[in-house]
Amino acid sequence: MNRRVVVTGFGVIAPNGIGKEEFWRNCCEGNAAVSRIPEQWRSYSEYTSTLWAPLPEIRYEDYSISRIEKMQQGDTTLLLLAATHQALTDAGLARTLVDRKKNIYAVEALDPLRSGVFIGTGIGGISSLIESQSYHTFTPVKERLTELSEVAGASAQQQEQRKKSITSIAELLIRPFRFNPFAVSIIMPNACSSVPGIKYGLKGPNQTLTSACASGTIAVGNAFKAIQRGTADCVLTGGIENLYDPFGGLYRGFDQTKALVSNCDDPSTANRPFDTDRSGFLFSQGGAAMLVLEEENHAKDRGAEIIAEITGFAESFDAHNIMMMEEGGEAIVRMISDALDDASLPASEIDYINAHATGTRLNDEIEAGIIERIFGAKPRVNSTKSLIGHTLGASGAIEAIVTALSCKDDTTHICKNLRNPVRDLNFVTEAGHCEINHALSQSFAFGGHNAALVMKKYGI
Repeated sequence: MNRRVVVTGFGVIAPNGIGKEEFWRNCCEGNAAVSRIPEQWRSYSEYTSTLWAPLPEIRYEDYSISRIEKMQQGDTTLLLLAATHQALTDAGLARTLVDRKKNIYAVEALDPLRSGVFIGTGIGGISSLIESQSYHTFTPVKERLTELSEVAGASAQQQEQRKKSITSIAELLIRPFRFNPFAVSIIMPNACSSVPGIKYGLKGPNQTLTSACASGTIAVGNAFKAIQRGTADCVLTGGIENLYDPFGGLYRGFDQTKALVSNCDDPSTANRPFDTDRSGFLFSQGGAAMLVLEEENHAKDRGAEIIAEITGFAESFDAHNIMMMEEGGEAIVRMISDALDDASLPASEIDYINAHATGTRLNDEIEAGIIERIFGAKPRVNSTKSLIGHTLGASGAIEAIVTALSCKDDTTHICKNLRNPVRDLNFVTEAGHCEINHALSQSFAFGGHNAALVMKKYGI
């Protein structure tokens, strides 16, 4: 069995936009998201990089998320639920409320036993773990400091100085208002696929895939394969990442590796994938991207609008280094070749490549060399990370959405801030009409994971 798989809906929350229309419009207009890191993070450390791409404020009540759900879930799954709501709406899949107390819905037109969820994430709900652990650790410390500040026996001036010093220490002990009683269920990585499956009663295959920055691509690829081989007829799939914590610890971890942008004098030009003057990747607060995939006839029978078709998927592993790509790129070359074979497509037919393109010196050089080696200078190449920074586990799913929309609209966004390309490739420096029939979206990850999706314009 080798069934055709189509994309019928999207939901996306990214630093440069919430929802498909806003996100895609800002991409096509080259609108990037970049600002200085939160000032409170500077209380804990000095950083080499001082920039990031924060998410816009999100009104969760706009996405059928109740007050109780906001208390029971962490920001990671809340982002995912909001993107899922968008994707179902975009796909024209109506929902019926079946349990008002639990806020559980049934999705009309779907057989729940033939519908599943595949989600990719790099770190899952670790941000919620940090918050609950900080409450657990800092509460008694803060109480003791407060008691100490009130000890008598010193002069008024000494007491005032003591109180001032202790208060300054206590102010560093940021903690949430409670230890979340749902902490265990929030921090489970598999909560990422379980929560939307429970909310919408989808009882088919349900998987969370964690392969660092390739997680989103691998999740979409596995969802594609599940429908192609007949395991499911409809799958909600995508990627999620929430990289904010009150102390900037996650940011510091990447800053310590010297992987982040370091030329921060002009924030608007610091993020420069594929440019000879690149200095590292722009850390993103994260994001969520959800796609509705369906077997072709399943989508047609319910009258769904088909946005694009997925035709190939492959993954490979470097077995080389936990943080560095293999310089020869042989595992990536093999992976791309396998993806094209899966799609029964020669490399010469690829019109557009959404590259991984982080902006780090080694990765961009290796990736550009592989593209030149396999595809030459024909396909248009860009980096969505040049607009929204690196969303890690969500990036592959966000870039799959960009790739599908590029095929549908015959256009794609620019590679922001690219002035002096590392190679003589067909980089997109001006947005405009261009025929895109077949496209490739590829992701690479810490650990050595590589993955790619092949998509095409539907109906050709």
